[in-house]
Amino acid sequence: MAEATPTSLKRMRTGANSDSVVAAMTQPAWDNGDWNALPPLNHDVTADVCVVGLGGSGLAAIDEALGLGLSVVGLDAGQVAGQAAGRNGGFLLGGTARFHHDTAARYGRDWARAFHQLTLDELSRMLVDTPDAVRRTGSLRIASADDEWDDCQRQHDAMQADQLNVSYYSGPEGRGLLFPDDGVCNPLQRCRALARRVMARGARLFEQSAVTALESGYAHTRLGTVRSPQIVVALDGRLGELCPSLAPQLSSIRLQMVATAPLPAIRFTRPVYARWGYDYWQQLPDGRLALGGCRDYSADTERTTDASPGGAVQQHLERLLRDTLRIDAPITHRWAAVVSYTASALPVFASPHPGIWAVGGYNGTGNLMGALYGRAAVRRAAGLPTVLDPLLPA
Repeated sequence: MAEATPTSLKRMRTGANSDSVVAAMTQPAWDNGDWNALPPLNHDVTADVCVVGLGGSGLAAIDEALGLGLSVVGLDAGQVAGQAAGRNGGFLLGGTARFHHDTAARYGRDWARAFHQLTLDELSRMLVDTPDAVRRTGSLRIASADDEWDDCQRQHDAMQADQLNVSYYSGPEGRGLLFPDDGVCNPLQRCRALARRVMARGARLFEQSAVTALESGYAHTRLGTVRSPQIVVALDGRLGELCPSLAPQLSSIRLQMVATAPLPAIRFTRPVYARWGYDYWQQLPDGRLALGGCRDYSADTERTTDASPGGAVQQHLERLLRDTLRIDAPITHRWAAVVSYTASALPVFASPHPGIWAVGGYNGTGNLMGALYGRAAVRRAAGLPTVLDPLLPA
C-alpha cells in the first residue's frame, strides 16, 4: 500500500459527520498551545551538568541534578518534549516493555519485581511533582483471542506470586487483567510543568539548540558551547545519532496515533492495552479518545526515522476506531513519534566517553522508565549510588 501524503490524509473520511473535519496532521492532542518558546543557546556557558534532551528523561535528570545542588544547562534540538516525550500515548505502566512473566523468565523474579516496584515508585513521584498532569487510574490488558487470554493467566499468576497488584477483569472492554497501580498522564503537559519547575529553581534551558558535536567536557551547538565536566544525553529516538557507538543497540520505530472529538460519555475509565499491546487507547477527562498502535500491520514502513503520520497504519487505526470500538466521533488529530527499541527490551545506560552518560531506548514505554533512568544517569555522573545500581549490568 502506498504511503499516504499529508494531503491525502486530510481527505480520509473521519466518521459519519466528518467531511468538514480536517485533522491536525502533526499536532498531538496533548498540545493546548500554552507554551512560550525558549531562546536558543547563542553564547558559551559553563555548568556542573549539561543535559542534552528536554523530554521526560532529560527533565527528570535536570530535576535530580538541582536536588543535588548542581548547576544545570539543558539543551534541545527542538522544543521541550517536542519529540516522543510529548507525542506518546500517555500510559504510565509498571515494569519493563515486556509483560511481567516474560521479564521474570529472562532476568529472574527478584530482578523483575524490583524493577516493577521502581517504576511504580516513579509514578508516585510524578503524582507529587506534576499532579495536574497525572492520574493513577489503573490500566487494563485486554485479551484479543484465546491464546492471549492464556498468556494473561500466566502473567496474573506470576505477578501474584511476586506480590504485585493484579486481578482478573471482565467488562465492556473485554476480558483480561486489571493493574490498579498504573496510571495515565498528559505527557506534554507533564513535561512542560516540569520544565517550568526546574527553570524556577535555576536551571538554564535552551530550545532550538541541536548539539553538533559532543566530546568529554563540551557540548557544542551551532551558536554556543556548554562547558561541563559531566554531560547526560537523555534521548530516545535520536540517541544513536548523537552517540554513534550506541547505534548498533538501537532500532528506530515510528509509533502513530489519532484522537477524536469528545465522545458523548466516558466509556473508558482506564487506559487499555489490547492485542498483545499492539493497540492502546485512553479516554481523556474531556471525553476525547486518544488511540494508537497497529504498527505490526505494516512493520516494514514503521522502521523509520520519519515522524510524520501516514500510510497503512493510519488506515488500520481508523478501522480499530470505527469497526472494533464502534466510535464514530470525528478524528481531530493524527500524529506520530520516533522511538528506539532494543533487542533486550531494556533501555541503554552507558558511558560512551569519559564524563558522558547516555540513556534511552525505552521500547515505547518511556514515560516511567525514562524518568527513572534520567535520574539515575545524573547520580552516576555525580559519583553517587542510584536505585538502579543492583539491576544494571556490571
